[in-house]
Amino acid sequence: MPQKQHHAYDVIVVGSGASGGWACKRLAEAGLKVALLEAGKPQSDENFTEHKPAFELKYRNMAPEVLHKTRPIQSRFACSEYNADWFVNDLEEPYTTPADKPFLWMGRLRITGGRTNVWGRLCLRFSDWDFKAASHDGYGEDWPLSYKDLEPYYTLVERYVGISGSEETIEHLPDSFFQPPVPLTCQETLFRERVREKLGRTVTPARVANLTQPLNSRGPCHYCGPCERGCMTHSYFNSAFTTVADALASGNCTLISNAMVYKVLMDPDHNRAKGVLYIDRNTRQPRELFSRAVILCAQAQESVRILLNSAAREYPNGLANSSGVLGHYLAAHVRSGGGSGEFASFSVKPSVEGGGPHKPMGVYVARFRNIPNAPPYKKFLRGYGCEGESSIDFNWGAPGFGEAYKKNLLEPRTRMEITGFGEVLPRWDNFVELDPEVKDVYGIPVLKIHMSDGENERAMIQDMGDSAGELLEAAGAKNIRTYAHPSAPRWALHEAGIARMGPDPKKSVLNQFQQTHEIKNLFVMDASGFTSNPCQNPTLTIMALCVRSCDYLMSEFKRNNL
Repeated sequence: MPQKQHHAYDVIVVGSGASGGWACKRLAEAGLKVALLEAGKPQSDENFTEHKPAFELKYRNMAPEVLHKTRPIQSRFACSEYNADWFVNDLEEPYTTPADKPFLWMGRLRITGGRTNVWGRLCLRFSDWDFKAASHDGYGEDWPLSYKDLEPYYTLVERYVGISGSEETIEHLPDSFFQPPVPLTCQETLFRERVREKLGRTVTPARVANLTQPLNSRGPCHYCGPCERGCMTHSYFNSAFTTVADALASGNCTLISNAMVYKVLMDPDHNRAKGVLYIDRNTRQPRELFSRAVILCAQAQESVRILLNSAAREYPNGLANSSGVLGHYLAAHVRSGGGSGEFASFSVKPSVEGGGPHKPMGVYVARFRNIPNAPPYKKFLRGYGCEGESSIDFNWGAPGFGEAYKKNLLEPRTRMEITGFGEVLPRWDNFVELDPEVKDVYGIPVLKIHMSDGENERAMIQDMGDSAGELLEAAGAKNIRTYAHPSAPRWALHEAGIARMGPDPKKSVLNQFQQTHEIKNLFVMDASGFTSNPCQNPTLTIMALCVRSCDYLMSEFKRNNL
């Protein structure tokens, strides 16, 4: 029998990442009693190793096959010997895919802060060109809210998080509340100016959640890198040492670590969520926890997995899923088109440490296909943005021998890399479901993920490669190389849309406040609710939506509607 914990919690929040941290902060600081259930262990500055040399590690970070034994999928992105224990063990917590639709579900963290420990930190607002995209091109559904609804919450979040960047006054890529931008390299500056001059396209310093000025006792970034190992100065945004820390400091939030949430518990007599059932990762024992409301912030697939595992007599196809939409319309960005080229070094010399400061990111090329006040692009719907950065290194392919080789080796090679990030159209046949034959080590049924590209994505990927070459050529790069690979196995880490928002309960799972249509005290506040997944990185919008939805939840509490 599960151990029951009858604490007087107002809200249970599942997941401590970008949205979970904000939910806890917003609710706990307002006086609500919050239980934060995190599937992983606690995080602390003692785990941060951004300054630790490789020779202090057991395998010198040079034995990837050791990681592959337990983390064959996670080790493909941001997971190294430095931080492997932050990530899931892929063998203990698997998922499945059809043989002809491989999908890499990476960035699965089991530690306080979730993906905000290792995220790329690019923070971009959506606009009504995104929220109302269906009205512009006729595909899919509009979001049940507008930019005006979310604008004040964007600003609130940005003021707290700290976003460095510069104003560009672009209608389809609204400016944020910025700290000064991270300076561009000479090559990035040249790229920015020439692309604007020759192609009329906007290249802006990447808008990243790295401080350039002190904020709330957090120090500015000192460009030590790599950020996925943590940050002792708290210069980048990680919910573990920001929102979660604030929530705990309020005295109204309790962090319960190593809690693998299995399902939402229901009171069938009143059609209400009454709590959750979770498995203690250490003891493998089931436990029940109760509250007035439940918020799932576990990450899109994880939250939907919980809802599917919560199926009951009243909801045989998954909790809050009378519409049948739950799990469908999975969207994750395509990013398999781009290019690179060589630039002048401008007298900068490479070094064995990598040639200078490790900037958090370089430049962002704003979307230039299917934008306001321009004719529709004929090859595909929607669009993509491009991330780019320069690097300098020795000429490792230098010709010659002896003194000639040494001289040629020291000739710097400065490169610019451009990668497209494109929107995937939401399609019914991209979906997740429970695998009836596979469970994880905790006895919880796992997901089977069905994801593939359509014609629109394939055309977009090709255009990414072609445009990368065009951008680099305009900037004067030499030895340009481009690529446009099939997007398989699928990955880009920005999964969204599988518990979509909408005004019609027959066609959506959530309303505009991320409240399930059918169960009024059950909310899903991660990217699950996205009606579409625009080309901009989603995390800033996830956080803004979460704060807005928490304000709505509190107003409903005051009205005794929950």
